[in-house]
Amino acid sequence: MQTNFFVKSHGLGNDYIVIDAEHIQFELKPQIITKICDVHYGIGSDGILVKVPSSIADFGLLIYNTDASVAENCGNGLRIFSKFLFDYGYVSNNSFTVDILGRLIHCKVIETKNNKATKIKVDMGKANFIASQVPVVFHKEECIHEKYTFGDTEFVINCVSVGNPHCVVFRDELIQEELLTYGPIIEKHTMFPNRINVQFAKVIDKHTVEIRIWERGVGNTLASGSSSCAVASVMRKNNLVDSPVTVKMPGGELLIAIDNEWNIQMTGPAQEIASGILSPELFE
Repeated sequence: MQTNFFVKSHGLGNDYIVIDAEHIQFELKPQIITKICDVHYGIGSDGILVKVPSSIADFGLLIYNTDASVAENCGNGLRIFSKFLFDYGYVSNNSFTVDILGRLIHCKVIETKNNKATKIKVDMGKANFIASQVPVVFHKEECIHEKYTFGDTEFVINCVSVGNPHCVVFRDELIQEELLTYGPIIEKHTMFPNRINVQFAKVIDKHTVEIRIWERGVGNTLASGSSSCAVASVMRKNNLVDSPVTVKMPGGELLIAIDNEWNIQMTGPAQEIASGILSPELFE
């Protein structure tokens, strides 16, 4: 593999750049991360996925948001990373494990075309509703179906961790301007000490929900795997859906299965956009 090689792929419009830490000649400093992600001065993406060594899994993965903050989990990123590993010969079979900050995640390529991965299933771990572990500063053990006012509007919110923190907001109608207005307010509210991913969500039927996404450290995104897992878990917690759940987003759909122990499986596509070499001029 060439030095400073990168691949850019997307999962339902949520795009990431993938690089192998063993094949780069630059340090991933915050200013470099934000520059690479910039659509005008870099390649442009919602974040960077970095293959790193792991002592507990087949591969290690670091996930950087566009603001250079580190993400604890990313469903679309895991599918994109899995496709990268499969397509570029890092794995010899369809199943393997990935370590994200000490969390062991099982991934499986379930559909291919021309020897390239097209659909991936990921075991996303357990949904955790304990407020202090999301984390959210709240006066009850769980923050589920609670009324809370942000700005000048009262919302019904539900907080859950699926490896990273989420606040799911129930709405009868999904209005993009409302998400763009209140998404950043909720993300950075003091009740969320690590900030939080925000989803506005409505139920379509017992196996279908629709969402809009404000991603922590990124902003409005077309799709999110961990957001889909969070919403499906919260909807099931409120007895509004049954597993499996199809989550509809502007970028497309993901299938989320949740068992009685709150273990989550996510299935969806990933597609390569481009590959190339990062120029030395980018780092000057």
